[in-house]
Amino acid sequence: MNKVYQVLLIGILIISCKEKKETKILESKVEFNQELVNELSKMTVIDQLVASNAHPPENYSHLTQEKWESFRDSVYATNQKRIGEFFNKYGFLGYDLVGKGGSFDFWLITQHSDHNPEFQQKVLEKMKIEVDKNNADPTKYAMLVDRVKINTGQKQIYGTQVTYNMNTGQAYPKSLKDSINVNQKRKSIGLENIEVYLNDMTKMYFDMNKQYCLDKGITEPKLYKIE
Repeated sequence: MNKVYQVLLIGILIISCKEKKETKILESKVEFNQELVNELSKMTVIDQLVASNAHPPENYSHLTQEKWESFRDSVYATNQKRIGEFFNKYGFLGYDLVGKGGSFDFWLITQHSDHNPEFQQKVLEKMKIEVDKNNADPTKYAMLVDRVKINTGQKQIYGTQVTYNMNTGQAYPKSLKDSINVNQKRKSIGLENIEVYLNDMTKMYFDMNKQYCLDKGITEPKLYKIE
């Protein structure tokens, strides 16, 4: 009788464990969140407006340079506070939750949260987990790595963070740890050669600040030679 009882007890425990395991799997399944995608998309529109213009664009020409920069900073701070709420709830927003577009938007706003490098570092750590699961973009991860490095007084790895020569409009990388092997490191994570990247950034700067460049006597982008 005791043996029968023991067999029944073991069977119940096995079934119970199986049900708990299945429940855990169901609980961990992420459901796509379209409302979150829509909100991120709206936030990115204003983010790109301020990020793409170092000087007041036409619709904001009434603002002085100082007021434009203050407005830009307020946009970054407001957006970061909101995605901080998302991050506390979901961690890094990967493809499964918000798709590639939404994940990019979340990353982009994080990238522009330079006033809070501690937050950027926290996102970076969670993003690495999603990259390893193929649930986030490794090239964007590399850019956030560089961003955090620069914002915490370190040298960047991949050369993705640039500044510009104000006399020529040409982009060049901020402090770089290993310039000799940078293209090898970039290739390992899916980035193009740094010369191509810098030329693209130079062209973008010229297009987005064309009137300012023309006023400075810069009539066309100054590009690096690519062999």
